[in-house]
Amino acid sequence: MLAGATGIDVALLVIAADEGIMPQTEEHLAIVELLGVRRGIPVLTKRDLVDDEWLALVRTEVAERLSRSRVRWQAPIAVSALKAEGLEDLKKALVEVAADLADRPADDLFRLPIDRVFALAGAGTVVTGSTWSGSVAAGASVRLLPLDREVRVRSIQVHSHDADHAGPGRRTALALVGVDKAELERGDVAVTGPGWAATSTLDVALELLPAARKPLAVRTRIRVHLGTAEVLARVAQVRAIAPGETAAARLLLEHPIVARGGDRFVVRSFSP
Repeated sequence: MLAGATGIDVALLVIAADEGIMPQTEEHLAIVELLGVRRGIPVLTKRDLVDDEWLALVRTEVAERLSRSRVRWQAPIAVSALKAEGLEDLKKALVEVAADLADRPADDLFRLPIDRVFALAGAGTVVTGSTWSGSVAAGASVRLLPLDREVRVRSIQVHSHDADHAGPGRRTALALVGVDKAELERGDVAVTGPGWAATSTLDVALELLPAARKPLAVRTRIRVHLGTAEVLARVAQVRAIAPGETAAARLLLEHPIVARGGDRFVVRSFSP
């Protein structure tokens, strides 16, 4: 879910009407808030399993909880996949939210965090992901990091359709010439332009959620999720960060990743 939620503008927060807000709901809500997702639609599923009175209670609970969220949420929409109830309302809400979103600038440097790598007959090595910024055209070159190799873009697909270029905020597949499937993995990045470099050290503003069970101490081993990458790291900082606090910290990564000033990321405990 962490890899999939990166680079998106709208989130659907799915809550079963017969269960209401569960611990996993709070975790998913925290993730979309920390990643800076701007808009959201809460969806109450399994509408057919509850009566109107119970549904009204769950709708009120969800609306009250989301009123305290950083994300701008629509009113909850109740649906039933079994009876196809509410699906047209959900489609309408999606169209309205999408129409109200500002386009991402296409003149930025291109960056595509890779979430899948595979080989395709006639196309060669194909990488897919959600374009974070900028654009790239078929026939152009991209740089693969942390491999640090320049390769050519043979062809492009955007949302499963052939395209002559890929822009920001779109699902993108690049067929690449000059790299083998075995040399890439999820978490790698395709970029254009100067200044990019993989790093094993990040200086960050680190926020510890109020619900955390204990402070985040120096040398704590954590998992860092940035883009589609998940790497192990240790926290190096002046003092422990208490639940609900935000403080500067240095993260020492066990595997290099590609980051940029202003990137949003999520850290999790090493175990569980």
